Amino acid sequence: MTSRLLAMLLGFLLTLPAFASTAPSPATDNLLKLHQMRLAIQRSLGDFYMYNSMEGDQRYARMIDESVRRADARLEEMGTMPGQASKALHTQLTEEWRTYSGQLHGLVVALREDGVTDLQPVADLAARNKRLLDLANGLYGKIQEEGAIRVPPLTERSREQSLLMQTIAVDYASRSASIGGSFFGGNGGKAIDELAGEFAQRLTSLEQAPQNTPEIREALDGISTKWRYIEKSLKNYNEKSVPFLINKYSDRIIDGLEDVSARYSEAHS
Repeated sequence: MTSRLLAMLLGFLLTLPAFASTAPSPATDNLLKLHQMRLAIQRSLGDFYMYNSMEGDQRYARMIDESVRRADARLEEMGTMPGQASKALHTQLTEEWRTYSGQLHGLVVALREDGVTDLQPVADLAARNKRLLDLANGLYGKIQEEGAIRVPPLTERSREQSLLMQTIAVDYASRSASIGGSFFGGNGGKAIDELAGEFAQRLTSLEQAPQNTPEIREALDGISTKWRYIEKSLKNYNEKSVPFLINKYSDRIIDGLEDVSARYSEAHS
């Protein structure tokens, strides 16, 4: 072997550890898939409320299907859990999700065929959605514990911000649907204006993070612009109902936050 070929081979071999180090660990990938499933679980309930409030607009029926498919896909894509407790929680989550998605499908059919739904099945669906999220959050923590890993702080904060925005959107859609004059929110009793104030504070905190790159600052600025467009409507939610606007912009804000979260993860790797 010539010295030139030997040098090229050694150079290639030296690059291999660098490539290996950038690949996410199975636990890290599971956490990302699980987080994306949490968003889809929340979104499916909001889509149902929008379907009801918009009097069976088939656009929202398709959105429900999309949310369910996304949650199914993320659940399917998760790999082996790192320990016994996480495996047990994963099994519970899978079973609970199958039951929830079946209930959701039944309510969509009832709305399509009868134009109305009974109050109790909707309350049951909202309660099961909360149980699902509780299970998913428990699994999210257990994967980190048994996998001996920790989601980077800014990645975690941006993910939490996405979940908060999705919670606000679901609660707003629920109030707009006002099924039977009742509201089935999942935020522990906090009013929408209170949640909006919390979101604004957290967004400001993210914008002030010293680790932000120019690209991340630009992305956060875009999120802030969209947020300001709906913030007043959220803080004055009892004065005028604009569910279509909130639904549309919350989706865009969440997409932006998920992009920022991915950038934080890349910067930390």
